[in-house]
Amino acid sequence: MKSIRFRFLVAALAVTLCAAIAKSQTADTTPPPSAHEHGHGFGMEGHKLEFYAKYLNITDAQRTQMKDVLHQEHATMKPLMQQMHAMEQQLKQYEEGTYDEAKVQAVVAQQAQNLVQLKVQETRIHNELFQLLTPDQQAKLKELEANREARMQNHMHSTPASAPQQ
Repeated sequence: MKSIRFRFLVAALAVTLCAAIAKSQTADTTPPPSAHEHGHGFGMEGHKLEFYAKYLNITDAQRTQMKDVLHQEHATMKPLMQQMHAMEQQLKQYEEGTYDEAKVQAVVAQQAQNLVQLKVQETRIHNELFQLLTPDQQAKLKELEANREARMQNHMHSTPASAPQQ
């Protein structure tokens, strides 16, 4: 189980890396969209993506290949993301309006099916991108992710300081 999780995280990092690379390859003739226009803000995420590109020393050929993969897969991912957004909007209606448990159950069940398809596609894309890395880059990414996972585990298992008594 841990091996699958590790592979997924490595693949996720590869996709994240490729997204940064694809973004860096676009022409700078127009200003980048604001977080509101784009639908989600990159903020620190963009910095993190650039870090991975530099850390792994991605070549121009790899950037081009990764950009091509992401461009080809955009048509597959966009409708799934739009469906997820539409379902979130439907659920919002029940949060703010009249609650109907049966309808909420139906929307959530539909959302779960969509999420499965989304994760299957994401994993396939992550794998394609990971395969574009050299063995050294793959090993370096795995090591980076293992260190990150260890820090996360350490953080989750550390006991928080006790709250002051009032």
